[in-house]
Amino acid sequence: MSTDSAETNDTRPQIEVTETAAERALALLDEEGMETTRAGLRLFVQQGGCAGLSYGMRFDGEPEEDDTVYNHHDLRVFVDPASLKYIEGSVLDYESGLQAEGFHVENPNVVSECGCGESFRT
Repeated sequence: MSTDSAETNDTRPQIEVTETAAERALALLDEEGMETTRAGLRLFVQQGGCAGLSYGMRFDGEPEEDDTVYNHHDLRVFVDPASLKYIEGSVLDYESGLQAEGFHVENPNVVSECGCGESFRT
């Protein structure tokens, strides 16, 4: 059952997840032995980096009560209210190449990034 929707009635722009990112995250969840019907990827924003804000990701067993929960390609993504205001409308992708491999957030709210691309400002 692959639905691409928020599990809430939230009308704000959604966080999108590419199929590649979802497949990679689901494989990592499986490697961690986490139940993918309850667990998910937490995407958050934290203070840090030379531009002021940076992204964080981790796996959580279930969402917090006030999280917005998205479901894309069978991956659940949890976003807390404070982070959502910085990343709504973003796309989470997974890139694999000669120079780097990992998750990448394409955020339409970013007005500047640091030179290394690890932090941003909205």
